Amino acid sequence: MQRFSYSLLLLFLISCKTNYKTFEELSLKAKLEVLFPKSEVTSIQTNDHFKEAYQVVLEQNLNPKNKEEGTFKHYMYINNVDYKNPTVLITDGYASRNRTTELSKLLKANQVIVEYRMYGKSRPDSIPWKYLTNDNAIEDYHSIVSKLKKIYTGKWLSSGISKGGETTLIYKSKYPEDVDVAVPYVAPLINGLEDTRTNELINSVGTEECRNNIKKFQRAVLENRKAILKLLSDYAEEKKMSFTEVPQEEALEYSVLELPFSFWQWGGKCEEIPNEKASVQELFNYLEKVSGFGLYNDNGFNYYLPSFYQHIKELGYYGFDLEPVKDLLKVVKRSSNDRFAPKNTDLTYDANYIKKVREFIENKGNKILYINGAYDPWGACAPIPKPNVDALKMTLAKGSHATRIKDFSKEDQQKIYKTLQRWLGDEVKIYPLYKN
Repeated sequence: MQRFSYSLLLLFLISCKTNYKTFEELSLKAKLEVLFPKSEVTSIQTNDHFKEAYQVVLEQNLNPKNKEEGTFKHYMYINNVDYKNPTVLITDGYASRNRTTELSKLLKANQVIVEYRMYGKSRPDSIPWKYLTNDNAIEDYHSIVSKLKKIYTGKWLSSGISKGGETTLIYKSKYPEDVDVAVPYVAPLINGLEDTRTNELINSVGTEECRNNIKKFQRAVLENRKAILKLLSDYAEEKKMSFTEVPQEEALEYSVLELPFSFWQWGGKCEEIPNEKASVQELFNYLEKVSGFGLYNDNGFNYYLPSFYQHIKELGYYGFDLEPVKDLLKVVKRSSNDRFAPKNTDLTYDANYIKKVREFIENKGNKILYINGAYDPWGACAPIPKPNVDALKMTLAKGSHATRIKDFSKEDQQKIYKTLQRWLGDEVKIYPLYKN
């Protein structure tokens, strides 16, 4: 029997739902209900330049290629201004919340935020790990964008931050024609399970005095282990934190090892590092401020479990530098982060996955705007587009993982805007983000 085409199905659904209106005549809510017939579409508060906004809960296929394998609830947020304006797809790498992103403000664009499958509200009670793959997530985006292009007819951009930016690059490599421009912020493409480039950057940025003070601080914490552990115990009780997955002494050592990465990642100030005269309380407070225990308590461990699964399986990660405190460690003996991945599931690493993505992005990744910070360890893993590729890589001097377009000088922003204008065409208006 001949199969109905998608357009015929669309007309049938419209006639059933809307008293024979054409698709173009429908409200945005009705259009979304037609395009995503099993979804829950709920009006939500609008902000900034948007005129209407909706939370859409999809019945997403666990296996995009076989609907018979079941579905899960998948959340996205659609913020509308005008169907002809540019549309920005936000490929969040973790849980999502509705907000107005920098790129959407820059272009007064429509905005589609898609929560990553198996994260946040889109996370089933028990994660079926075999379905948590980057390729499956990319199929989610491709399906959503293909349908929404029936509503939004202007230019399309994709963007994400950190792991979300990495997802932007993977999506671009798999479906290069889906969007006109990609804007990954502080996004790595990682070599292996312990990419050495992160520690090479950590051991070279800033001043030698600052780097040495970080190491002295790490040692001071572990030399005062007993007193620091008492403060951690009191802190955990106050914050109602439990440490059954990662015991407190192990959590302390990991937090100490994590500190140099977090310090440079988030723009730590060298003058704030406690010196040799610091009290035990001051040591603890600074450790909690910079690297903290958010990942190591049970709530954090559970929250980041899908992320570490993906890093250990396909994305790669970084390793800790044990040398500065190796003689003071009692629990942690390995530099790997695989301690935080789920147990009782296959964690075989696919080294070729990101390698293939990088080959495409660096050799054929046209119309990609990279935003990076020079002091961010993840920036050491950023792609390096070949000279023949029509891409623009902007790196902010002394910038961190929080680097955004608005942080660049007016001159550098003009370079960014000129490139975006060329890529998007003169019909797209750009609203500069210059600081007053």
